[in-house]
Amino acid sequence: MSSTTTTTPQIIEHFVLFKVKPDTDPSNITAMIDNLAALSSLDLVAHLSSGPLLRTRSSPFPFTHLLHSRYKSKHDLDAYSAHPSHVRVVTENVKPICDDIMAVDWVTYDLPGPVAPPPGSAMRVTFLKLKEGVGENEKARVLDVIGGIEGVFPAIEQISFGENFSMGRAKGFSIGSVAILPGLSELEAMDSDSERAGLEKDKVRDLIESVIVLDYVVPQQQSASL
Repeated sequence: MSSTTTTTPQIIEHFVLFKVKPDTDPSNITAMIDNLAALSSLDLVAHLSSGPLLRTRSSPFPFTHLLHSRYKSKHDLDAYSAHPSHVRVVTENVKPICDDIMAVDWVTYDLPGPVAPPPGSAMRVTFLKLKEGVGENEKARVLDVIGGIEGVFPAIEQISFGENFSMGRAKGFSIGSVAILPGLSELEAMDSDSERAGLEKDKVRDLIESVIVLDYVVPQQQSASL
């Protein structure tokens, strides 16, 4: 990411969080993850990975798994959502074993580095619900702070953020971001600098009603047939 100057003008980010039912047979969980991952073979998909969350830093909801995918346009995301293979996986593998599902989508611009984060990359995923009555100027302030985090923590190789355009499944969370680091050691080193992290949070703390913060590691290459 930092080793290349390649920049993608526009990417559609699609995050889905899943809460798998307690006592679900592990084979059914594996089938869900593998069949979701197999959707990466669809031409519409620029990148897709799925797997268990590494940890939940902050969340009012006990999610267990995550799907992250990227698209060149909103049209491609819509076509992916309606694709028979996607519908089949959701119907046969996801809904029967999940208690709760949440999705957040946004557009990011001038994304540096590869569209597909390398396996082993550590991701800090954050969703924000703003307080009622927060205006456009305050929202822009929040986005500016998120965009500046990469300069505060140079280990971040790629940061993507934006305003959610799919509020129907987002539980009121209107801003999403993902910071991608080379691996877990870099993520943990960033977390150890609690003073700097606290200073950044303080800049917008008065505007935030609720926050979801999750860590996820991009798995090694997954394989399954559609």
